[in-house]
Amino acid sequence: SCNSPLHLSPIPAMAEPAAKRQRINEFASKEPHVIAEIGCNHKGEVEIAKELLSLAKDCGATVGKFQKRNPKELLTKEQYEAPHPNPSNSYGSTYGEHREALELSLDDHRVLQAHCKKIGLEYSCSVWDTTSAKEIVSLNPVLIKVGSPSNLHFEMQKVLRDEYTGDVHISTGMTTHDEIEKIVKFWEEGKGNAKNRLVLYNCTSGYPVPFEDVCLLELRDLKEKYAHRVKALGFSGHHLGISVDVAAFALGAQWNERHFTKDRTWKGTDHAASLEPAGLTKLCRDLKAVHKSLTYKPEEILPIEKTQRAKLKWGLYNAAEVKKLSG
Repeated sequence: SCNSPLHLSPIPAMAEPAAKRQRINEFASKEPHVIAEIGCNHKGEVEIAKELLSLAKDCGATVGKFQKRNPKELLTKEQYEAPHPNPSNSYGSTYGEHREALELSLDDHRVLQAHCKKIGLEYSCSVWDTTSAKEIVSLNPVLIKVGSPSNLHFEMQKVLRDEYTGDVHISTGMTTHDEIEKIVKFWEEGKGNAKNRLVLYNCTSGYPVPFEDVCLLELRDLKEKYAHRVKALGFSGHHLGISVDVAAFALGAQWNERHFTKDRTWKGTDHAASLEPAGLTKLCRDLKAVHKSLTYKPEEILPIEKTQRAKLKWGLYNAAEVKKLSG
């Protein structure tokens, strides 16, 4: 009979529940963005920095990012005059000289920003101190980053909050839950829409970070506590490979930051935890694919399935025989 459990009729398209429609729309608006964190991987040379920007654009990145710091303002006298902890990676006889050798001038950053505009890539920079914050604010990039080491430097963040109108992305590596709350409250206390310019990143500070220390589920906590209090969430990864980044996006990190270099064997601390062009290309590709995939079925049987259903589904391709058996 037609009521037999073996009798399968074609399923009409059904209206999607309102809750599902809302969830699809919410996720569809969260396109993934990739920041190629060049940092100091340019070895202090503007031409290498420009080449890395062009490579990042070719890979599919949204943003090419550098770092700006004033070593004498940022470091204590003892830190400045101490030897680099890993001499083989040092560009100077002291840590201070090493940092100075890798520092690009504000005019250099103007050149890099112009190059970004020419190739259709967003320019950005992480700032470590108040002087550097004021300098990069003068360039008015679309976003400025605050790395984990600087996220409690509130004098510097006050410049970013009150003297700049772009978005500010803040990492939370080596930061307690109470400190994260303090950071978010600082931005909530800003005038106008300051809190709506804040993007909060999950991060573990290490170079590189083993998988067991990535602690990706922290993104769940950030989402639960802060998704309604900040503009967006991000993930800054120092791990190896790209599988973790895809999971971070699925857990709510719309922004993904990875260190980027042309050659991981180059001299410098960050290269070992960086992606080369092939890796960054695959990451951008995979994030786009996952974003496209994170939907519900708009109807129970998709058009792509209907031909297969008619050809392969027991009870349909052999409907006459099944009907005889069940009759």
